[in-house]
Amino acid sequence: MTTEQNAPACVWSAVRDAPVRELFPGIRLRSLWKGDGGATAHVLEMDANTRWQGVDVHEPGPEEVFVVSGVFNDGHRDYPAGTFIHAPAGSSHVPQTTTGCTLFLFYPEG
Repeated sequence: MTTEQNAPACVWSAVRDAPVRELFPGIRLRSLWKGDGGATAHVLEMDANTRWQGVDVHEPGPEEVFVVSGVFNDGHRDYPAGTFIHAPAGSSHVPQTTTGCTLFLFYPEG
């Protein structure tokens, strides 16, 4: 077997080892990865009956969300586990949950 010497190496991280930052009471962000171009990947953990303080505006680029567990609500509707959400740049919502949820967040433009 041969390998390419100039091929980029994979980068990985484990959620349990990711640094935790409490954004609001009961809402924690675990940063998993940051790319050279500003892209980032995170896990957001929201306890039951928590709500984002204020409006979450997606700038400068879009937000990609995958609901890993629980039920996420964007202020308009519920999204159960297994749901993918694309929020274009300039869109906004008020993240909240009554059941608690875990989300995978990807920001392709930072």
